[in-house]
Amino acid sequence: MRKPYYLFAALGIFLLNSIHGQETKLSKEEAVKLTLENNFGIVIANNNIKVAENNKSVLNSGFLPSLSANGGASYDNNDQEATFQDGTQRTVNGAETTRYNASLNLNYTLFDGLGRWYDYKRLKEEYNLSELQARETIETTMLQLFTVYFEVARISENIVVLEETFENTQNRLTRAEYSFEYGQSNKLAILNAQVDLVNDSINLMNERQTLKNTQRDLNVLLNRELSTDFVVDTTVVFTNAIALEEFLIDGEVNNIRMLQAEKNIMINDYNLKAGKSVFLPTIGLTGSYGWNEGNFPATNFLASNTSTGFSAGVNLSWNLFNGGNGITQIKNAKILLDSQETLEQQIKQEIRRDIANAKGNYENRLQVYQLQEQNVATATNNYERSNERYKLGQITSVEVRQAQINLLNAKTSRSLAKYNAKLAELQLLQLTGQLLNVDL
Repeated sequence: MRKPYYLFAALGIFLLNSIHGQETKLSKEEAVKLTLENNFGIVIANNNIKVAENNKSVLNSGFLPSLSANGGASYDNNDQEATFQDGTQRTVNGAETTRYNASLNLNYTLFDGLGRWYDYKRLKEEYNLSELQARETIETTMLQLFTVYFEVARISENIVVLEETFENTQNRLTRAEYSFEYGQSNKLAILNAQVDLVNDSINLMNERQTLKNTQRDLNVLLNRELSTDFVVDTTVVFTNAIALEEFLIDGEVNNIRMLQAEKNIMINDYNLKAGKSVFLPTIGLTGSYGWNEGNFPATNFLASNTSTGFSAGVNLSWNLFNGGNGITQIKNAKILLDSQETLEQQIKQEIRRDIANAKGNYENRLQVYQLQEQNVATATNNYERSNERYKLGQITSVEVRQAQINLLNAKTSRSLAKYNAKLAELQLLQLTGQLLNVDL
C-alpha cells in the first residue's frame, strides 16, 4: 500500500536536493564585469579602438618630415688610352676608378592646400566613431547578457514554485493514503494525487534541464567554462520614474545611432574639404648633407676628389589640371555628404519612433507585472481556502488541484512579467543612451 508513497518521496527528495548544491552566486555586477573583460565581441571592438587610436596619431598625420639615408660605392677597372690637349698620349692598362658617396636627405611639406589638416581631423573623428561603435557593441552585449541572466533568474524562480507545488502534492498524497487507510476516502483520491505527483516531478525535471541549458548560454556570453555552476540574483529594481523622464528628455541626442550619424557627417565633411586641397599648390622644403669621394687613374686630371656639404631648397608644385579627376571626386564627396545628412534625418525619425514604442512597451509591461502581483495574492488566498476545505472533505481533490495549478500559473506568470518589464526598461535605457550609466 505505502510503496508508491516511498517511491514518490524518494524521487521528491532527489529532485529537491539535487538543485541545492554549493553553487557560486553570480551577481549582476560580476556578470557585467566578466562580460566587459571576456566577451569576444567586446574584445574585438576594443581592438578596433586601438587601431583607430594608432591611425589618429601624429605619426600617421603627414605633418612630420621624412628623413632618408643613402650610400653607395662603385669600382671600375678599364684599359684606357687618353690624348691630352698638348698631343701627348697615355695608355693605362687596368685603370682603377673608385667612387663612394653617403647622404642624409630631408623632405618636408610646408603646405599642401590643407589636405593633411583635414585628413588629420578626419582620423580623429574616425577614432571617436570607433569608440561609439564599441559602445554600441557593449550596449547590445549588455542587453544580450541580461536577457539570458534574467531568463536564468526566471527559471530559478519557477523551480522554487515547482518545488512548492511538488511538496504540496506530496502532502496531499500522504493525506489521501491515511484517509484511505482509515476508511475516510476512496482509492480515487490516491490515484489522482499520484498522477499529479508524477506530472509535478516531470515539470520539475524539465525545468531543471532548461536551467542548465540557459546557464550554459550565459557562460558563453561570459566566455568561461561551460560547466561552471552558479545561482543568480532574482532581485529586480526598476529605475526611478523621475530619473527615467529626465533620460527621455535628452534621449534623442544621446542615442548611439544619432551620435554615430553626426560623426559620419563630420567625417564626410572633412573628406570634402580635404579633396578641395588638390586645387591649391604644394610647397615643400628639401635639405641634404652629403659626402662624396672619388679615386681616379692616371688618365684623369684629378687623382682623387672628396666633397662634403649641405644643400637646401624650396619647391612648389601646382597641378593646374589633372584631367578632371579632382572635380569628379569633389562632386562625389558632396553627394556622399548630402546622403549622410539625409540618413541622419531618417535615423532621427526612427529613433523618435523607437523611443515612443519602447516607452509604451515598458509602461504596459510594468502595469501587467503589477496586475500579476495582485493575481498571485488572489490565487494564494484561493489555494489556501481550497486546501482547508479539502481537508474538511468539502471539495474534491480535482478542485484543490485546479486551485494549485492556478497558483502555479499565477506565480510563473508574475515572474515572467517582472523580467519582461525589466528588459523593456533596459531597452528604453539603451535607446536614450543611458544603459551604461545606471545601476542595473
